[in-house]
Amino acid sequence: MSHPVAPVTPDVTPEAKDLLDLLYRVSGRATLAGQHNQPVHGSAWTERLTGITGLVPAVWGQDIGFSAPGTLDGVDRRRPNVAEAVAWAKRGAVVTYTWHAVCPPDEEPVVFDGGIIRDFPAADFDAVLDPGSGLHARWCAQVDLAASVLGALQEANVPVLWRPYHEMNGPWFWWGGRPERLTALWRQLFDRLVHHHGLRNLIWTWSPNSAYDSARPFAPYFPGHDVVDVLAVDTYGGHYEREHYDALLELAEGRPIGLGEIGDLPAAEVFEEQPRWAWFMAWPEVVTDRNEDAAIRALYHLPRVLDLSGLKDWRA
Repeated sequence: MSHPVAPVTPDVTPEAKDLLDLLYRVSGRATLAGQHNQPVHGSAWTERLTGITGLVPAVWGQDIGFSAPGTLDGVDRRRPNVAEAVAWAKRGAVVTYTWHAVCPPDEEPVVFDGGIIRDFPAADFDAVLDPGSGLHARWCAQVDLAASVLGALQEANVPVLWRPYHEMNGPWFWWGGRPERLTALWRQLFDRLVHHHGLRNLIWTWSPNSAYDSARPFAPYFPGHDVVDVLAVDTYGGHYEREHYDALLELAEGRPIGLGEIGDLPAAEVFEEQPRWAWFMAWPEVVTDRNEDAAIRALYHLPRVLDLSGLKDWRA
């Protein structure tokens, strides 16, 4: 694809359009360095990576949150972290939000294992997709909570790389492992956030897991190019096999691709063989548990990897 495709959101904000255009421009030429931050920690992990590397990550990641106040993914951190996101956007960073959605029968807050990672009967999943059901109404109420966070960012003119229902090609999250239902759920979410809530600041980011172990091939889970702006993969354990890159690239049909969530950081050779990764986002704790400080610094100082300062040059 020789030119950017228009954002899938009608009448998208200028800031969101600029973000998508940026990803098209860097694609194949540079890779934005990114770091996720758990809600309770604010921007602590971005600051930690800055301390290790001497460079500020270009992508600031956060989660909507789902757990009890004061815990790792606490719902009490939503508003404070909106303020953090606005501040980072003003500094020129790319903001990305992940959504570990609470299973519709449950009330937030929930725990991760048993709340986000849980079984979800097919009949209940079908009810979520049925506009006349009680579970659908509960799902709408949960989406509305996420929309309040995203809407506050829109009011502050902050575009968001929006990454819901990630790793859907694996069986661990309640939304995962069932492609027909997942694609319908994604399209239902798009409709509610875009058409019901009028959110126009989102760059829709579809992020399966790399297809190893119990994660299945990507294509059956893809909801369509009319509801996806950019594609990414999540990968841990050093799974940077070329086959995963090629499969995502083929599915993207020229759209930007990224490393949506990673643990073991890629070596320089990965970017030489797989140059289209437009960004990566490392996961807290794993990034330091699985990578020596020297390796983290080496990655950040690769000529093709952009920190916040390098990103400002591209924006200019």
